[in-house]
Amino acid sequence: MESIAPSSKRKQQILTGVVHAYIESGQPVSSRTIAQRHPESLSPASVRNSMAELEEEGFLYQPHISAGRVPTAAGYRYFAQVVSAEAKLDPEDEAWIRSELALATTPGEVAERAGHVLASMSRGLGIIVSPPLAKSVLEHIRFMLLPDGRVVTVLVSSGGVARDKILRPARAFTQQDLDSTAEYLNREYAGRTLEAIRADLLARLAREQARYDQLVRNALELCDPRFLGENEAPHVHVEGAAQIAAATEFADQGQLRELLAAIEEREKLVALLSGCIDAPEAVQVQIGVNGINAGGGQLALISAPYAWHDQAQGSLGVLGPMRMHYERAITAVAYVARLFSESAGRS
Repeated sequence: MESIAPSSKRKQQILTGVVHAYIESGQPVSSRTIAQRHPESLSPASVRNSMAELEEEGFLYQPHISAGRVPTAAGYRYFAQVVSAEAKLDPEDEAWIRSELALATTPGEVAERAGHVLASMSRGLGIIVSPPLAKSVLEHIRFMLLPDGRVVTVLVSSGGVARDKILRPARAFTQQDLDSTAEYLNREYAGRTLEAIRADLLARLAREQARYDQLVRNALELCDPRFLGENEAPHVHVEGAAQIAAATEFADQGQLRELLAAIEEREKLVALLSGCIDAPEAVQVQIGVNGINAGGGQLALISAPYAWHDQAQGSLGVLGPMRMHYERAITAVAYVARLFSESAGRS
């Protein structure tokens, strides 16, 4: 998250105070309010001059001549950067998050509760993006032969999620062929993704002795790219649409309709959160989310990847109005990402 800081420490403090006060009240912030809160003894006139300079620098704006100031996207961006460096999760929030996720008994419940927690703590959407099958870490695979020659593949991914697929191989298999192939895959590739398994099988076929060729070829055929889900979209779980619809920032019904329509286009949410997996920051903050639609410019996205066996698996986050409680949202996203990984492993 890149941000340009105000030109002096005093203005940085005043900007932080304005953003904090505006998040609390939702009303333009006066110089008198900041003067009363500032650690130094400053007059409202001195604060007013600094706020005017912050407006010239693009961090604040004045909606009306007689009103106080409101943060711009740049102002929120600076504030979020400060929060990211300093915020700590409140112990009560930590206990509540842990207790909520502990109640989940299935991977689906983990995602539902994680989304609910994130939505509750951010006044926005809680979003969980699970990876497509090809990128899921696998725990166990089994093949079963049907009377007509088709093969049922049952695959258990990390967290105990079972998926099955019926394949029609190009040639006939016996159940013994299938059992030996499954045993080979479970022994050699537990804890790896289907995508990685297939890549390794191709490399192994090129270098292994002839006695392994048939077994590897069987595994390659049964790990067919069609089963890898190359065109399968990641699963997206969203909580909190009702509360974001009620947010005062979306009094414009046209803008609200655009936002809700964008939420239904799950591929946009996937694209937004997928970028956080390779980001250098543990938690990524984006102020102004232009990847959704015109209304996205008034939103903030806080996201983080979650992992299993140290492999990036998916992403989660919150999407809400810029006037968001960043301390709670940033620390909640980081903590939920950690607990979500642990809960997925236990499920």
